[in-house]
Amino acid sequence: MLLGAGSSAAAPPGAAADDGARVIREFRVDDREVDLEIASPALGGTAMVRLLLPTRWAAEPDRAWPVLYLLHGCCETADYQAWTWFTDVEEFTADEDVLVVMPSGGPAGMYSPWWNFGAGGTPDWETFHVTELRQILERGYRAGTERAVAGVSMGGYGALAYALRHRGMFGAAASLSGIPNTLHPGAPSVIKGLLVREGLNPLALWGDEVINHRIWSEHNPFDHVEELRGIGVHISSGNGLTGPLDPPGQMDPLESASLATSKSFTDRLAAEGIAVTAHFYGSGTHDWPYWQRELRSAWPVLAPALGLNSAPGGIGYGPDRNSSKRTH
Repeated sequence: MLLGAGSSAAAPPGAAADDGARVIREFRVDDREVDLEIASPALGGTAMVRLLLPTRWAAEPDRAWPVLYLLHGCCETADYQAWTWFTDVEEFTADEDVLVVMPSGGPAGMYSPWWNFGAGGTPDWETFHVTELRQILERGYRAGTERAVAGVSMGGYGALAYALRHRGMFGAAASLSGIPNTLHPGAPSVIKGLLVREGLNPLALWGDEVINHRIWSEHNPFDHVEELRGIGVHISSGNGLTGPLDPPGQMDPLESASLATSKSFTDRLAAEGIAVTAHFYGSGTHDWPYWQRELRSAWPVLAPALGLNSAPGGIGYGPDRNSSKRTH
């Protein structure tokens, strides 16, 4: 049973997954924010998850709640706290009957099981998120079976990858400045460059994009768009030029790379007759003020999958805060 704000507790009874993943610490940050520390066999260690409880959580103790997963980007020092640090997601969802789940994805976990040169093993972020965490939430935190997923940058890739690789788990997926075509010209270099920057072996993820093309393709949303048919899909990106939410002179080549891969992806969906909502909004960089705004743009796609009203309040432009390390 959850305690009052500022308190710490052991895991609730039954908050464990089939493989033994379990909550080893629960900390109530405030009336809605709850942080979980989870021991995960899939990761070979522990990872943090932040929950935003529905406002009526305590008033409706027997209710199962629809679940919105929000995934952070690569190289984000705020990690699982990023969405609550750099956006107004707590305020935005205050009147929505939804359990918001914001898990750690590691510094550059790529929301994937790592190949590890054919050895497999840890880390397996995909299993942690879609199996271990899902089971823990359903058994200990009243999570229901209506789900949607959205992510920024690396998390945008993860949202699409999870939706297509686990068809039926998510009714909608949104990529905000993501990389939905990991084999688009230049995209492998961007991905491997980020891994190197985080001190990771870039070949341990999926191998080499040429020699191990099959593995890269297995994890490339662009190559499996048919699996997204019938699912709500939202894709958005700026062009990397100084936009209305940037300081003067700000430019960002990562956002222009995201735009190129995102357009190739929406073109592929259109060619296959698969519905998609695209919002390529022109000037704007790879940063949180745009992603706060774009969560609202994606809401009409995400909300129906959660059984919610798709017309929330007006668009906001985000708090005047910047991450200590840019997310990608």
